[in-house]
Amino acid sequence: QVQLVESGGGLVQPGGSLRLSCAASGRIFSISLMGWYRQAPGKQRELVAAITSGGSTNYADSVKGRFTISRDNAKNTVYLQMNSLKPEDTFVYYCNAAIREYGLGYATYWGRGTQVTVSS
Repeated sequence: QVQLVESGGGLVQPGGSLRLSCAASGRIFSISLMGWYRQAPGKQRELVAAITSGGSTNYADSVKGRFTISRDNAKNTVYLQMNSLKPEDTFVYYCNAAIREYGLGYATYWGRGTQVTVSS
């Protein structure tokens, strides 16, 4: 069974940095798109950044120039480097990936989320 496990969240002061990681495990044949979303209580989940298997990236306007998404295809892992953090970046961050298991087609998977709190 495929799982996505996030790590790296926590409490940071405004202007600080955090690095989120998300590792996919299971009977994985290939992974296409990987991304990070964030969600506040009672609000819709919103895209933060996404990256294709070839390394093309896409960012929300609110994080451009501050956040960097990357991936290690050999480790089935996606990262989100978050710099110059602001209080308005406080959310639960979720990892997302389109994964093809052996013998099956692509399906979308989500991690359980990791809390990021930016506060002094």
